[in-house]
Amino acid sequence: AGDLKIYLLIILSSTSLYIRWISFSTVSLKLSLCCRQNRRRILRGIKFMHNENEKRNIAVSQKGNAIQLAALNIHQLFPSRTKDECLVELKKNPPLYRTYLNWPDKWKSNFLEFMEGKKSLPLTYDPFFKKLFNPDIYPERLSRLISSIIGTNVTVKCILSNEDSMLPSTSLLLLDIIVQLEDGSIANVEIQKIPYTFPGERMSCYSADLLLRQYTRVKGEKGSTFIYQYLKTVYTIVMFENSPKECKDPELSDIYLHHGKAAFDTGSDFHLLQEYYVVALDVFQKSKYSKDINELNAWLSLLTATTLDDLAALISDYPWMETICMDMSEYLYHPEEVVTMFSEALRKLDENTVNYMIDELKKERDEAIAALSEKDVALSEKDAALSEKDAALAERDATVCEMSAEIAILKAQLAKRNK
Repeated sequence: AGDLKIYLLIILSSTSLYIRWISFSTVSLKLSLCCRQNRRRILRGIKFMHNENEKRNIAVSQKGNAIQLAALNIHQLFPSRTKDECLVELKKNPPLYRTYLNWPDKWKSNFLEFMEGKKSLPLTYDPFFKKLFNPDIYPERLSRLISSIIGTNVTVKCILSNEDSMLPSTSLLLLDIIVQLEDGSIANVEIQKIPYTFPGERMSCYSADLLLRQYTRVKGEKGSTFIYQYLKTVYTIVMFENSPKECKDPELSDIYLHHGKAAFDTGSDFHLLQEYYVVALDVFQKSKYSKDINELNAWLSLLTATTLDDLAALISDYPWMETICMDMSEYLYHPEEVVTMFSEALRKLDENTVNYMIDELKKERDEAIAALSEKDVALSEKDAALSEKDAALAERDATVCEMSAEIAILKAQLAKRNK
């Protein structure tokens, strides 16, 4: 019995020690966990403070530092290469190199400056614009560009064909794209290198063409159920690289976006369907408002960018533009596509140059004919005046003859008297 008691006491003591050990281990584990949590909190606090300091440092840093960082990113996107390196790569594809050799010197230079990582692609030209703004690949870009111009959020549904237009291309159009918006509206976006002689009249004709095309399409779809309320607004958006004199009025020296539509002097709103937007890209580049940070300025800055510094400044002000610059830089590794785009732009420019020259010759001819008509009228007036003078002279001669005859008679009578 005594041994049993001793045995039980030993067991109870061991159990007590075990329980105490467990309690101690639990407390130690809790302390360890608390320490770890505290350490994590401390580390998070240090990291937070570090991040806040970084943000604060960035916020108070000069904009030049941000531009330098953007410039660094740009030069990473557009690595520098020599002219010889670019030509060696081009010569690996003989047909491509022959195409390059047939270009004018200016176009060769533009191509090489892009391939060497010095210049941007000329996005105001049709092939380049459609590559980077293709709504099938980048559905939001063209939508955002048009939205920023017209001041209303729109979504581009598809690109429409220009083939059924009744109006031919007759001047230096760099870009001409017609799109249907999600609500059924139609927008015509074009970029002109130089202004037309009659920009207002021409815009009216293009807007009327857009409206008639929409009418034909919608009436064909709706058939006998067609009503005019099915028709939506048509937007004519014209961008000028070299804007007409109407955009260069001294009072409009800093205004680069012009909006127009027909209105009634009484203020009555009959919901007319034609609206016009003119964007003067050359005025934008010089305008004091071009430095304002907004979406319209972002897109116009992209379209007018020519150097890598321009792109660096663009990314500095609008970081979301870096994606487009990245897509542009991808073509450095696909020279065959760049050659194709340059060739297409040059072909279209040549065609439009011929059309423009024909227009100019017609204009000169019409002016010459008008000048000749004015001269003919002047000569006719002179002939009439000369005829009147001749008639007056003839009358005077007749009078002189009559007077001479009378004088002769009088002289004869006087002679008889003197005898």
